[in-house]
Amino acid sequence: MRLVSWNVNGLRACAGKGFYESMAGLDADAVCLQEIKLKPEQFENRMEGYEAVLNSAERPGYSGTAVFTRVKPLSVSLGIGIPEHDTEGRVICAEFESFYLVCCYTPNSKDGLSRLPYRMEWEDAFRAYLLRLDKQKPVVLCGDLNVAHKEIDLKNPDTNHMSAGFTDEERGKMTELLGAGFTDSFRYLHPDAAGAYSWWSYRMRARERNAGWRIDYFIVSDRIKDRIRASEIHAEIQGSDHCPVSLDIDV
Repeated sequence: MRLVSWNVNGLRACAGKGFYESMAGLDADAVCLQEIKLKPEQFENRMEGYEAVLNSAERPGYSGTAVFTRVKPLSVSLGIGIPEHDTEGRVICAEFESFYLVCCYTPNSKDGLSRLPYRMEWEDAFRAYLLRLDKQKPVVLCGDLNVAHKEIDLKNPDTNHMSAGFTDEERGKMTELLGAGFTDSFRYLHPDAAGAYSWWSYRMRARERNAGWRIDYFIVSDRIKDRIRASEIHAEIQGSDHCPVSLDIDV
């Protein structure tokens, strides 16, 4: 099964920059999107052969996630079941026969780390949610998790230790998640791959210089990590400040 995840930074904007053509080329069984920035009434499904599920934020033009799938899920749930965490459209869970597919857009800690305390609450609640799912069947988590876990995961670690997405606190929560029984699929297959990034600032020609961060992930339950066949970053695909990432896995 091939799965794709992409923070599109506005689905309507990305659609005008080749989104549907790029998705046709990747030929995924399921596509998970973050930061769709639209309401259901603003959405037109142009992914032929795919069912679509949206989880829009209450605030217009903000956040939101979507899942497109060729295989009809057994069930779909929106959010993690905690009202204070479920107003921004950040999580969709699609249940399939042998696994749960969870699409997530993790809250950004913001400039000045103004939202870091909330981010820490979110991390604990979300990890508990994933562990509840994992007790029932394996989990495949994907999305923009807004953290570069290790120094190898960003171009300039030395100057970013107090930057949102690379604080000790955020990196520590990723360590906790992986330690709770999950595997970062990209690092599982590419432990020493440097210069592999999925997000670049729009400023200072960052993408042209490949001054990026790896903050988009496919993370799987440890017990299915041996079924991973490929985990790739598609940096050649334009249309957003992020690029798509993909996972090929036998499920």
